Amino acid sequence: MDIETLLRGHPDWLGHLESGGGIAIAFPEDLADELVRLAVPHEDIGAVLATLPEPGGPLWWLAERCVRSLVSAMGSLDVSPPPFPEVPELGPYFFVHVFVAALPYTREYHRERGVPAEVSRATLADLGRNLAVHRKRHGTGGLNVPKWFMRHARGLLYELGRLQFERTRMGGRTSEGVRVAGPGDLALGVHIPDFKGSITPAACDASFEQAREFFPRCFPEERFPVATCHSWLLDEQLAGYLPADSNIVAFQRRFHLLHRTDSRDVLDFVFGSEAAATELPRRTRLERAIADHLATGGNWYVRAGWLPL
Repeated sequence: MDIETLLRGHPDWLGHLESGGGIAIAFPEDLADELVRLAVPHEDIGAVLATLPEPGGPLWWLAERCVRSLVSAMGSLDVSPPPFPEVPELGPYFFVHVFVAALPYTREYHRERGVPAEVSRATLADLGRNLAVHRKRHGTGGLNVPKWFMRHARGLLYELGRLQFERTRMGGRTSEGVRVAGPGDLALGVHIPDFKGSITPAACDASFEQAREFFPRCFPEERFPVATCHSWLLDEQLAGYLPADSNIVAFQRRFHLLHRTDSRDVLDFVFGSEAAATELPRRTRLERAIADHLATGGNWYVRAGWLPL
C-alpha cells in the first residue's frame, strides 16, 4: 500500500504526519480484554483483532505517526494537529488501532492531572460507544467520525456522569447585549453522548456539579467561566412539539441561545445517516415531532447556547 498515493487528497495531514517522524507503538497482550474495557461492541472485537497493522508495514508506519501527532499536542488548547480524515481505503478499524496504541500516553496524562480512575475509564469507553453509533447509523462496522475521539485521546474531553465536557477556547459571541466570551477565552463545551438514557434534569444537574469540582481540581491553572453547547437539541422549535416538562425542553432552558445553523444532525442522531426524510418512522414522540415538522416543509437547526459556570 502506497500511503502517499492513498492520502494525496489530504496533503496537509500527510505533511504534518511526516514531519518529525514517528514513535514506537505497541498493542497490549490482552488486546481483546482491553477492547472490552473500552466498551467496543462484541461484534466488532474480532474484526479489530483481525485487522491490526502489520509491524513494519505501511499502516504501522502511518499509525505510529498518527499517535505521535496526538502525543505532540497532548493536553494543549493552543496546539491542534490536523483532524484525522475519513479515508475508506484505510479500513473501517484503522483509527481504532491508532487510539488503542495511544492509550498509554492518554492514561499517563490523566494520571499526571489527577483524573480519577472512574472518570478516565468512562471517558475512554466513548471509543466503543462510537463504534456502536457507527453501526446504528450505517448498519456496518467502523468508527463514527474518527476526528471526534482525538479530543479524548489528547486529554481535552472528559465524561462526567450523563454529560461530557471539553476544555476549549472560543471566540466572542453575544446574546441580548451580554458578552459571553472574548477571543481565546476558556470555556467548557458540553456534549450529550448517545446510549446513556434520558437527559433528566437531575442527571444533568449532577454532571454540571461534577464539572464544577473536576476542572478546578485537575486543571487549577485554567478558569472556565462559561459552558457552551452546539446541538440540535437546543433548537427551540422542539418546544412547540414536546411537553413543557420534557427533558429536552428542560435542557434547553439551561442555556442562553445564540446563533443557529442549518444541519441534518437531527436526522443522523435520531434516525441514522441513511434515513430519507420522506420515510421517517414515528415510533416515539420525538420522532413524530421531527418527521411531522419536516413533512410540513420545516427545517431543523443546530443551535448554540451558553450558561455561566
